[in-house]
Amino acid sequence: MKTKKALLVIDMQKGSFTPKTPRFDTSGVVNRINGLADLFRRMGFPVIFIQHDGNGTGEFEKDTWEWELLDELQTEKTDIRLDKYVNDVFYESGLHRRLMDSNVGELLITGCATDFCVESTIQSALTKDFDITVVSDGHTTGERPHLRAEKVIEHYNWVWQNMIPTNGKIKVESYDGIIKTFANNLYS
Repeated sequence: MKTKKALLVIDMQKGSFTPKTPRFDTSGVVNRINGLADLFRRMGFPVIFIQHDGNGTGEFEKDTWEWELLDELQTEKTDIRLDKYVNDVFYESGLHRRLMDSNVGELLITGCATDFCVESTIQSALTKDFDITVVSDGHTTGERPHLRAEKVIEHYNWVWQNMIPTNGKIKVESYDGIIKTFANNLYS
């Protein structure tokens, strides 16, 4: 039985947070990710920062400004960094093997963009039988042609709460609820 948890932080990169591509509640999402990352490190659980690598497309090329993580994110040398090449973090990134080798059975998922890379990764993790907690206020996206960003986030939180699980389970919980659960588990 896989007993560890891991925090996934997806695509919180400078190129996704520009004046031309504003994201909903960026500073709030970053602060909540920083809080969770600090908690996970203190508990000895992996914190995994995933960065989209354009891999020759001319966008988000590795080691460019747009590929870099946001300056406001607090990272540590012990954190894991992985590149991804498509929406699904698991595709050809080595993430699945790394999680299995580290005895991880539960993922807390945060990041950008709710309706693309976050969604795709959740679907993929579900088919791999992970227990998943989506941090309801820990992911963000931009305005879409027919929906405001806040409504996209609200919609996907609803979708994930109502998914049929595989052998793993999926839940959507707020940052405050997660912190409270961790605190109760630590002191009980």
